Amino acid sequence: MITSTAWRGKRYAVLGLARSGLATVRALGASGAYILGWDDNELARQAVWEQAKSDRERSGTLTHLETKDWVSFPVDLSMNFEAIVVSPGVPLNRHPVAEKAARYGVPIVGDIELFAQARAELPPHKVVGITGTNGKSTTTALIHHILETAGIPARLGGNIGLPILGQDPLPEGGVYVLELSSYQIDLTHSLDCDVAVLLNITPDHLDRYDGFEGYAASKARLFAMQSKGHAAVIGIGDEPSAAVARQVAAAGRSEDLTKIAPGVCMDQSRWPALQGPHNAQNALAAIAACEALGIDKAAIARGLESFPGLPHRMERVKTRDGVLYVNDSKATNPDSTAPALAAYPRIHWILGGKAKTDDLDACRPGFGHVAHAYTIGESAEMFAEMLQGEMPVEQSGTLNQAVRSAAANAKPGETVLLSPACASFDQFRDYEARGQAFRDAVEALG
Repeated sequence: MITSTAWRGKRYAVLGLARSGLATVRALGASGAYILGWDDNELARQAVWEQAKSDRERSGTLTHLETKDWVSFPVDLSMNFEAIVVSPGVPLNRHPVAEKAARYGVPIVGDIELFAQARAELPPHKVVGITGTNGKSTTTALIHHILETAGIPARLGGNIGLPILGQDPLPEGGVYVLELSSYQIDLTHSLDCDVAVLLNITPDHLDRYDGFEGYAASKARLFAMQSKGHAAVIGIGDEPSAAVARQVAAAGRSEDLTKIAPGVCMDQSRWPALQGPHNAQNALAAIAACEALGIDKAAIARGLESFPGLPHRMERVKTRDGVLYVNDSKATNPDSTAPALAAYPRIHWILGGKAKTDDLDACRPGFGHVAHAYTIGESAEMFAEMLQGEMPVEQSGTLNQAVRSAAANAKPGETVLLSPACASFDQFRDYEARGQAFRDAVEALG
């Protein structure tokens, strides 16, 4: 794990004890910090306590950990806390921890900020931070894959993979590749990325911000934390992202800036996992980031060709009777679904779930590619009514029924695409469970 002498003897409160919270407790404990931890889930509290006990018995070091009942966060913040470390899932605009922390002047941070604080004691390395409303997981994984293809030690973390504090430090010359959500950036104050990437900014998570402007400003902070001379790679396909690029240039960093323009024609035929115009942009951003790291063009080309793609993101599940089945369950809003509709010429589109919006306007440019739509979940009726007149549509209700109907209608050369444009929580635990259910339904076709 990653530790730091900067945390030794200091007092931290950790709110949220899931994967990143557990890694945070272990890293702080191994560094000699005093920790007060809480999670609403009793099992999570117990798991952290058992892990701390195991760490103490194995290493002989003392992990100072309490798990108290923080109903409405009644902890006494006057007790010289260095910081409150919160999970990105804690809504700071609504949770009482924010008001109490402000009253006592206690900083609220996340595990990425702790990583930033620990960097000075790590072997010399570089950090790439990737953000954006859509495409950041694919781009993060692609950069990581290119680095490994080039033989450079790399760690994947942040909003993807394992918590960064729980991973072993890289040797000298390694690169940490971090996917950063707006929530994680909000909780970070000193992460100076050697390469920072912004793919796009479109409306999302607005329940956590004071309007769209607040959400866009969160993304822009990734570049405000950078030192002059560190690379900034920014997609300029939308006005908010283009505005961030102008801010970077106006700050005297024009030479640091690489702008990724939309609509660039590229030969993607050798990149089976990177199809569609959106993946052309993801690839361009990854190429620019890797060039800024000094990776040679041949290694970059090998990485693009061998990249396997991400589970649940335009994942090629199977070809059956000439029909391709694609799992894009990670597309949880219309902006995420739109690129998938542009990637295939004839689509049987399965969509629906817990809707984040009451329209599909972002998907409209791809409607001409849809041979038939199949709506599922809580939004099945709303979306079926919305799409009638635009394309043939069936209100399937369940994912299994939608897969069976699509398989019956699809012809060789066509694609059955699960790209829901919705959250999964009406019928599934998360988008991963929904994607697995799609895979299972496709396999059940025989």
